Amino acid sequence: MSKLLLKNARLVNEGEIRDADVLLDGDRIVNIAVSIAAPDGASVIDVAGKYLLPGMIDDQVHFREPGMTHKGDLASESAAAAAGGITSFMDMPNVDPQTTTRAALRNKYGIAENRCTANYGFYLGATNNNIEEIKALQVGEGAGIKAFMGASTGDMLVDNPEALEKLFQHAPTIVLTHCEDSPMIWANEAAAREKFGDDVPFREHPAIRSAEACIKSSRLAVDLASRHAALLHVLHLTTAIEMDLFSKAHRSEKRITAEVCVHHLWFDDSRYDELGAKIKCNPAIKTAADREALIRALNDRRIDIIATDHAPHTTAEKSESYFKAPAGLPLVQHALLTLFDLAADKQISVELIADRACHAVADIFGVKDRGYIREGWFADLVIVDADKPCRIVPSTLLSKCQWSPFEAHEFSATIDTTIVNGEVVYRDGGLTGVVAGQKLEFGRAR
Repeated sequence: MSKLLLKNARLVNEGEIRDADVLLDGDRIVNIAVSIAAPDGASVIDVAGKYLLPGMIDDQVHFREPGMTHKGDLASESAAAAAGGITSFMDMPNVDPQTTTRAALRNKYGIAENRCTANYGFYLGATNNNIEEIKALQVGEGAGIKAFMGASTGDMLVDNPEALEKLFQHAPTIVLTHCEDSPMIWANEAAAREKFGDDVPFREHPAIRSAEACIKSSRLAVDLASRHAALLHVLHLTTAIEMDLFSKAHRSEKRITAEVCVHHLWFDDSRYDELGAKIKCNPAIKTAADREALIRALNDRRIDIIATDHAPHTTAEKSESYFKAPAGLPLVQHALLTLFDLAADKQISVELIADRACHAVADIFGVKDRGYIREGWFADLVIVDADKPCRIVPSTLLSKCQWSPFEAHEFSATIDTTIVNGEVVYRDGGLTGVVAGQKLEFGRAR
């Protein structure tokens, strides 16, 4: 097994930034010290004062395989993720066929084997009638159980009250929810059609996918989890009003946790006239006041995790009118860069990035030996050059859909190097071709 020494790093880990060298041996970190002499035969990367963080663990992606691989697949999207400093991902079940049985879950892991540049985990999807599959799920068999409590991409809406009660009563592991109230959304869509016809302006999206629809569903999820003492993780929160549902306690003291996605930290509703379908997503990007509330909640620990909800669609699909254009946008390649821009603007700290995009995900999902820079743990690392700007141009895009909502934007930082299981998979602006991803191990039980 090869050795790799990272010299002169600004190590960002466990709430502090310090100068350190890090020695890797095979797929593990074996030494962290102020100064380490290179062992015989070791390769050396001079980090030269750049930031060294644990690789981001993205708990919410839609890589589209199986069944929708014209948009993206596990190979293409995991490569884009690695180029963005994401070393592990957890993929959602609304594919074709849907991952709503343990057999489908096993099959999806088989599809992923030896094809992913980053480490991978998959969710079992809840439906109105698969409670026996949920009961049979073994801890560690998947990343968790995903419940669409609001209709989104695909047809997996869980809206039967009895099914929801059983889900939260019997789930053996963490339940993740997409929280929007579908009847409210359908009524808003009907009102928009009556006003605008089929040519609804995209700026109406946050009125259709309203704050009221979000809070109604989020309250229901929190109530169900509280009554049944379930583990609950509420995905992609978008509104100021929802923040009061969540505690400021450390995640180690909570059974109900919260997530925000990078595009909801970055964009607000002032961008719809410019970007239109490119920022149509569910739940919707909302007001500047909502965006600011999300950032405050990150800083005061009401929000525990930062993710992407990466959801690619083709340019042709996104060129359709409001009701035909699908929701979702490609984000994995630029997620960490958006966070470093927020840090450069003093809205969050670099230490917070490592905590919410790396440490917290590992803690909340029980990911084994990842998410921290620790001796004996897997060597999943990213080097970020905060002093080298990066302009997003089409030729650099690695997601199969080949577009980005960030095109022409110049980020303040650059992803320099990504290491997965001790292997350099991205460096100096390009993939190395090494496919190093391993199946993630999960250990958090109810």
